[in-house]
Amino acid sequence: MKQYLAPSKYINFEDPSILSLAKSLAENCSSENDIVQKCFEYVRDEIKHSSDFKLNPITCKASDVLLHKTGYCYAKSHLLAALLRANSIPAGLCYQRLSIGDSGQAPYCLHGLNAVYLQGHGWYRVDARGNKDGVNAQFSPPQEYLAFPIQSKNERDLPEIWSKPLDIIIKVLENYETYDQVLNNLPDVDLID
Repeated sequence: MKQYLAPSKYINFEDPSILSLAKSLAENCSSENDIVQKCFEYVRDEIKHSSDFKLNPITCKASDVLLHKTGYCYAKSHLLAALLRANSIPAGLCYQRLSIGDSGQAPYCLHGLNAVYLQGHGWYRVDARGNKDGVNAQFSPPQEYLAFPIQSKNERDLPEIWSKPLDIIIKVLENYETYDQVLNNLPDVDLID
């Protein structure tokens, strides 16, 4: 579990702004699940999705996501992992491969979300990308309410839980400067059957 509690370059929860927010979100919480829900809802509702709101700059590090209050799903998942880890709750990164046009057809891209280890439950996925028409992600264990369902054989819930972001995600977020450049170059992976 240590890797899911550790700081890293992109899940940099040792940053004072993240530590302060993590502590304030945990205040008055009566359980670990309450803390997880408060952190999840903060990132989902207070950090704007870069593409939905057409916002720059492109963020990647958790501290930059918090500073600029915007990020793609990947960056938002970095901040959520940081807030949870700052509260000593194991958190990892997960990905789905989804159709870009929401039709189940090509082209495809990765979508970033989180898994959190809940006492008495185990790993539970949450999706803080931000709700909008047709997207209603919630924290309601044991049921998962993710932003996007799998609709076709070429879409997939990737089963891995990573402690650090995938290199392909970092490359996109660090090599493009505007939300539309990222939108036109969303990362994808080939599926192995």
